[in-house]
Amino acid sequence: MDCLLVGAGAIASEYASGIAASSLSVAGVCDLDRDRANALAGAYDCPAFESLDRALTAVDAPVVVNLTSHAAHADVTRTALRAGRHVYSQKPLALEADTAAELVTLARERNLALGCAPESPRGPSQRRAARLLADGRLGPVQLGYAHAHVGRVTDWHDRPESFLSVGPLYDGGAYPLTLLVSWFGPVERIRTADALDSWPERAQARPSTPSHVEAMVEFAAGPTVRLTASFYAPHRSREFYGLELHGDDGSLYLRGTGAMETAVDHVQFGRIGREYTAVPPQSPPSALEYADGVQRLAESVRDDTPSRQTGRRGAHVVAVCSAIEEAATGGGPVEVPDCGVEQESIPEPAVGPTAKPQEPPERRAIRLPPVGFGCSRYRGGEYVDRRESIATALDAGYRLLDSAELYGNEHRIGELLAAPGAPDRDAVFVLGKVWRTNHRREQMLDAAAGSRSELGIDAFDCYALHWPEAWAHRGELTRLAEKPVDVQERLTFPEDEHGEIETADIPLERAWRNLEAVHEEGHARTLGVSNVTRSQLERILDAGRIRPALVQIERHPYKPQNDLVSFCHERGIRVVAHSPLSAPGLLDEPVLAEIGDRHGCAPAGVVLAWNVTRGVVPIPSSTTESHIVSNLAAGTERLTPTEIERIDSLRQPDFSR
Repeated sequence: MDCLLVGAGAIASEYASGIAASSLSVAGVCDLDRDRANALAGAYDCPAFESLDRALTAVDAPVVVNLTSHAAHADVTRTALRAGRHVYSQKPLALEADTAAELVTLARERNLALGCAPESPRGPSQRRAARLLADGRLGPVQLGYAHAHVGRVTDWHDRPESFLSVGPLYDGGAYPLTLLVSWFGPVERIRTADALDSWPERAQARPSTPSHVEAMVEFAAGPTVRLTASFYAPHRSREFYGLELHGDDGSLYLRGTGAMETAVDHVQFGRIGREYTAVPPQSPPSALEYADGVQRLAESVRDDTPSRQTGRRGAHVVAVCSAIEEAATGGGPVEVPDCGVEQESIPEPAVGPTAKPQEPPERRAIRLPPVGFGCSRYRGGEYVDRRESIATALDAGYRLLDSAELYGNEHRIGELLAAPGAPDRDAVFVLGKVWRTNHRREQMLDAAAGSRSELGIDAFDCYALHWPEAWAHRGELTRLAEKPVDVQERLTFPEDEHGEIETADIPLERAWRNLEAVHEEGHARTLGVSNVTRSQLERILDAGRIRPALVQIERHPYKPQNDLVSFCHERGIRVVAHSPLSAPGLLDEPVLAEIGDRHGCAPAGVVLAWNVTRGVVPIPSSTTESHIVSNLAAGTERLTPTEIERIDSLRQPDFSR
């Protein structure tokens, strides 16, 4: 689809390159400055114009991309809509609320698409923050602080006049306002506002409107946010485009409401009573491009459903800015028209027992996050309390918890899952495992029911045999963490009169049928098995009525078990890797450091990425906050086939602990 670019300033080249890299094309460029128009048009081998009317007559492009100066946006958009063209406009849509509403009405009456920047709700950090909100982590959100410190435009822009004439609100304030409107719906009123004319006396060019504006912005279905928009506060201020939201149960910090790229610490969460924890991305993030909004608008035109969603949102943002100006001069409160804006939907989390519908039944697999968190208490040869580290993992965004009857801390995990600031239950995949002393049917049913009760969940997302072999029963294993270590050992590692482990005569096939009873009783949505060989898994597949959904094995470069992994994946069985980082000497391997240097991560991150790239879910365990965060972030890395092959070469056929 052809696009006519109107405006050939600094940002136009960003839009043009993105359009040219898509299914769209730059069909013409119009700018009052003929030299600028010629320069940009020459780069895309298309005609240049000084007159918009001539450009609209000569170029039959369905979409006009309005990249003119702030004050010209409304006139250019109106002219293009009246000419029957779909329009995507840079912010603001207009400088007056009535004018912005008029443009939306004109587009609707002519069944034309109308879009408006910024596309900030679709930025990678912003989407991550939205997912955190959707998880219910903050509880009801009542208060927020948003900053838009545009900085001294005379220092960083070659043509600052347009900025100085409209002030920081319509340009910088549009970023947090657009994001907040997307998340919470329309602003209901401006409670109060104030404006300052702060500016260096030595400066020759000065703003013609207040350089610093603050307002208390009240959303109809959300928080009251203190918005600060400033030309006087420089780019180097601590809060450039930062946003902080506070709810009953926790707080969210977003480093940049207008950011187009992301980093590990750009989103942070702090539940009540705890410090902020970084919430890293969990899949490879894609940077937001300027042309993304144009492409989506063009897609709506192709589908014969011309979208005006971001146009309505842009009109509401203009109405909010106008109301802030009114409140700053005449006092508040000032009501704000909603312009037909609604709260926008947030994608559902990609975890849970739901299978992918496009896969054939025999290969459908449960959906799991790239990296999970191991909750075992056994570390470094002793039992440790994991409550703090599990809380940190939940705060960082881990959504798969590997629990087990043996770990003895299910009740503590349950307390964390039920505490204010915890994610919604549907967002967390809880894997449980029955210990080998409870392989008899009634014991297994009792163990599953007890563990489920301790965790405070209706059902396990997956319940698994911890080991395929059965041992003698020595008693209930409830709350092992609260028992003396010698009692724990006696119950979980039963010995005969010779000091040897005492086994139980329960074949694997029977243990699996007993596990199926756990599913039939409603204690688990899916079933799995840990620490099995391929032959043992084949026995389960031959004997069972319910197929395993998940297999958990020890997997790291010294012990990759690739044959078993492939066997599982061919049958739609997900593989979870326990102990991915704990093999002695593994993290000192030079090849891991070398690959890590290329990807900007530590050897531990390389090992985790090696698993994730192969479709295996690693469940690292750590008690150090920085490691907890970096381990989760490693799930965004994807290694090349050559790097995978080099890591596979570390295999040690005789590896044992």
